[in-house]
Amino acid sequence: MSLFIDNARVIGAGGDVVPDGRVRVKDETIVALGNRIVPEVGDRIIDADGRVLLPGFIDAHTHALWAGDRLAEFELKLAGKSYLEILAAGGGIHATVRAVRAASEGELCDLLLRRLNIMLREGTTTVEVKSGYGLGTEHELKMLRAIRAAAERFPGTIVSTALLGHAKDPDQPHFVEQVIAETLPAVHAEFPGVAVDAFCEEGALSVEECRRLLEAARALGHPLRLHTDQFHALGGLELALELGALSVDHLEATSAEGLRRLADSQTFAVMLPASSFHVDDRYANGRALLDRGGKLVLASNCNPGSAPTSSLPFVMALAVRKLGLTSAEALRAVTTTAAEMLGFHDRGSVAVGQRADLVLLRHRDERLLAYELGGNPVDAVICGGRLVWG
Repeated sequence: MSLFIDNARVIGAGGDVVPDGRVRVKDETIVALGNRIVPEVGDRIIDADGRVLLPGFIDAHTHALWAGDRLAEFELKLAGKSYLEILAAGGGIHATVRAVRAASEGELCDLLLRRLNIMLREGTTTVEVKSGYGLGTEHELKMLRAIRAAAERFPGTIVSTALLGHAKDPDQPHFVEQVIAETLPAVHAEFPGVAVDAFCEEGALSVEECRRLLEAARALGHPLRLHTDQFHALGGLELALELGALSVDHLEATSAEGLRRLADSQTFAVMLPASSFHVDDRYANGRALLDRGGKLVLASNCNPGSAPTSSLPFVMALAVRKLGLTSAEALRAVTTTAAEMLGFHDRGSVAVGQRADLVLLRHRDERLLAYELGGNPVDAVICGGRLVWG
């Protein structure tokens, strides 16, 4: 299979612009890029007509696998209840846990694929998906297996994360001990090398509980991630840096000194402005982190409770308004830097030798991607060298 994209405004590696650009794709790879390349016999030609061609978006933090809904809680939120109050009353994550436990692996796989295909039409070609709504060995494994099954049917790329410390099961008085003694070894046996995640927050896991879980995961060779500083800075950031975590995610409550320490480390910062928009309008300081030289990733946090969206264009629009980013910085945070964080060296830019995950916008100026609010700016998606949408 080969494609030839003609007359595109190509946003290349490093943000360089190639006006009137041409891109040739053979099988899954970009094999030529420039103004003077010509199609070969058998190429399928796509006339971009001056529209912007970008790398496929990479959503590096999602909870896109769930069952049920949280619409009743949304009404409570509108009536003035906080996220933590709803969680303490048995709602929030716990409501989704009950629905996930009641669903079969096949049902979960189908639900996830439905959402992944919406993401694909919005330009997202690589997606991280977490477990975490099982809160027990049987159901965490069921979620991870559903993610694996969905990955086999999705034209893009799925990266799974074992969120083993999302919240405590109120019916299990020694929950963290059980996760470390039973769930983590079972996950390690079937999914060796999967990243292990936890949520350090009031109403979830304490710093010390996160330490015990993450140290056990690290001893088994798992990369570490940590939700921290969403509502309170309890010390999770410092723990993550001490343990050499791959990423810290949220950071709305992180101090200026905490951002400085994070920027000086090798740990990635994952900021989730759609969650801030939906929950409490408190945003992480992306500008401060970038000015210090930190590694910033933007992600949707797609989930039924705190971020009911899968749109990375919407996330970019929020980032330039609320996190202080430029349009180019926001784009880099959902392509190049996100690819680096997930360990992919074959995507995140439009360049020869890269995987042909490409997005053709309806815009002829890339700045419109972050300027425009709402709607889908994507006209076509090429994933692994195949035209899969548009």
